[in-house]
Amino acid sequence: MARNLLGRYIWLIDTIRRYGSLKRDQLNRLWMRSPYSDGEPLPRRTFYNYRAAIEELFSITIECNPATYEYYIASGDDRQEGVTDWLLNSAAMSNVLSTVSDVSDRIFLEDVPSARMYLSQVVSALREHRAVHFTYRPYTRSTPTTGVIVEPYFLKIFRQRWYLTGRNAIDGKVKTYALDRMEDVTIGDDTFTPDPTFDAESYVRDTFGIVFSQGEPKEVALRTDPRQAKYFRALPLHHSQREAIHDSYSIFYYRLRLTPDFVQELLSLGPKVTVISPPELRAMVRSSLRETLALYDDPTDQGQGMSGTPAR
Repeated sequence: MARNLLGRYIWLIDTIRRYGSLKRDQLNRLWMRSPYSDGEPLPRRTFYNYRAAIEELFSITIECNPATYEYYIASGDDRQEGVTDWLLNSAAMSNVLSTVSDVSDRIFLEDVPSARMYLSQVVSALREHRAVHFTYRPYTRSTPTTGVIVEPYFLKIFRQRWYLTGRNAIDGKVKTYALDRMEDVTIGDDTFTPDPTFDAESYVRDTFGIVFSQGEPKEVALRTDPRQAKYFRALPLHHSQREAIHDSYSIFYYRLRLTPDFVQELLSLGPKVTVISPPELRAMVRSSLRETLALYDDPTDQGQGMSGTPAR
């Protein structure tokens, strides 16, 4: 097998994307300067094999313009491109990390615990329209719920955790479950027919995280200082983000449902971000802040543990 095939595929995709379109001779010159070529051009048959593999692995099609003989990447819909970009980023990271054993003690990663155990099973169930059977241990209860059966509608990753949303076959309601709180996962033998009226894209469109409220989305305005504005530009809170830049601050606008996880996100940003509107979101943030301050305003609480001894 050729050395580092995955790295070669990623290099080819990134190079064509970066230039927009390239003729074979242009691509060859760039290839010969890459770390994968050993100074040799990319053989035509190998190039065609790589194109086929890239389409199979990443659903990315490298087309050729018959008028100019230039190669380019055919565009897909926004959802497909988003998934493809995520796959490419993951593959690129995996490719790089596989070569860094000598400095592994100086590379620190965030764990994604739910991806190890059951992600591949759930993806198969999603693809084949089969129900997922499992035991669930929510953080809000001390005892697990057994015999959960869910017809999977979609998967979403949020804060380094995978979540499955689907129709609970017992009560008929659409619910969301964290994969890392599942146990004893099995896939049913029978297939189900997805609800034709359910649109996953619409379901998540106006939501910040994984709390899918059915309330009406609101127009949200946040005021930030110039430094925080740079973070929002680099990593938007939501795809609906718009910015109005002023002399000493920026105002960011969103269309979102007001959910507890969005409120927690705003609180985590501290005093650099102020909610301007809507009034109900300001009230939710104010209420949460009061509850937090009340924990520190109690004169009898001096950092004592539950038994009266100093907390450690």
